[in-house]
Amino acid sequence: MFKKVRGWFVSSPPRALTIGFIVIILIGTVLLKLPVSLREGQSIDWVDALFTSASATCVTGLVVLDTGTSFSTFGHWVILALVQIGGLGFMTMGTLFAIFLRRKVSLKERLILQESLNQNNLEGIIKLVLRVIYYALTIELAGSLLFTLRFMLDMPPGKAIYFGIFHGVSIFNNAGFDLFGDYRSMANYISDPFVNLLSIVLIILGGLGFVVLADLVEYRRNRRLSLHSKVAIYTTLLLFIGGAVVILLFEYTNQKTFGPLNMADKIMASLLHSMTPRSAGISTIDVASLRQATQFLLVILMFIGVSPGSTGGGIKTTTFAVLIVAVLAVFRGRKDVVLLRHRIEPDRVYKAITVTLFSFIIVVVGTMLLSVTESHSFMVVLFEATSAFATVGLSAGLTPELTDIGKFIVIVLMFMGRLGPFTLFYAVGPRKGKTLYRHAEGKIIIG
Repeated sequence: MFKKVRGWFVSSPPRALTIGFIVIILIGTVLLKLPVSLREGQSIDWVDALFTSASATCVTGLVVLDTGTSFSTFGHWVILALVQIGGLGFMTMGTLFAIFLRRKVSLKERLILQESLNQNNLEGIIKLVLRVIYYALTIELAGSLLFTLRFMLDMPPGKAIYFGIFHGVSIFNNAGFDLFGDYRSMANYISDPFVNLLSIVLIILGGLGFVVLADLVEYRRNRRLSLHSKVAIYTTLLLFIGGAVVILLFEYTNQKTFGPLNMADKIMASLLHSMTPRSAGISTIDVASLRQATQFLLVILMFIGVSPGSTGGGIKTTTFAVLIVAVLAVFRGRKDVVLLRHRIEPDRVYKAITVTLFSFIIVVVGTMLLSVTESHSFMVVLFEATSAFATVGLSAGLTPELTDIGKFIVIVLMFMGRLGPFTLFYAVGPRKGKTLYRHAEGKIIIG
């Protein structure tokens, strides 16, 4: 009986990946429920512990309890460990331990790694895992060191090192957790160019995806980038710069956000808040005070998200790019979908449409359910649902006030967003083989 159950779990890589994330979340829940994880005088119920563990494992950053003031040092390390495991993937971390123990990585484990890293084949998968770990740890170390040096100007060295490591790892993994307290995120550094620019760089590096990072590292030797890397980089830059310009225009005169700032600080805040909704979740202004037009723009940016194989969520930049060129191809009356002088295969276009539609349905259903359970405006509910599904972590003020039912809805949204539509779909049922027949062609009127 046990063998049958175990066989059902590991027979499908998506299913094994799904079960693995659930196990990690449950372990984190138990650890965060321990008294040692909380500051003296603080308490946490099982629902809030589950929510915090899910948010950390899914590298989201939405919190029902303030991370800086509610949890102890042990609790902070538990959260950071969950962020690291969730950001790199538990199979990636497991493979690292297997290599250290000189244990051979099985074919089934390689298949799960392939699913976890969004790769199309198994060739070089272990080599890619080692690169992922090397790049991640190197960038996290550099980011933590730079944050530490900056924080030493404001706090004792020991605390600065502690804060530097936590925020370096959290921001690179696009998690959005912070230790500054009072749900203010990094508002104290709104006028600090060093903290803002370092945060933007870490978010971009964490969001480009490890395949793109590998391409960039090898560019000096190969002098070329893959189509995937080009699309990911160009789309990221376009959304980053375009989003910053629109945010600056929308919030320029808003006295609750950009109004009191000088021009340099307005530009800096625009750049950060154009990048952070892509999956990072940190902020230097009160998101709830943004104009509704700006909030809706952030919803769009959150829904698009970052690039495949990264630490973030959303439908991904490459999916968005394929959708745009597919629409342009229809408008121009062309049969082929062409992107950067490369023809995109029809199955890739269908997959992009499927991912987007499935994700849209999840966000819509989540928004509808939260509208029933929570007494907030529609924009706030939509913002929170999208932030949860895209594993962003930005909040318009709803998450700390969620009902228990609302917390469970957000947990499901975060979980579905972290795994992705296709992983969830194939986890429920195995992929069927090709059909041996074709139906008669039918014609319907579109548009």
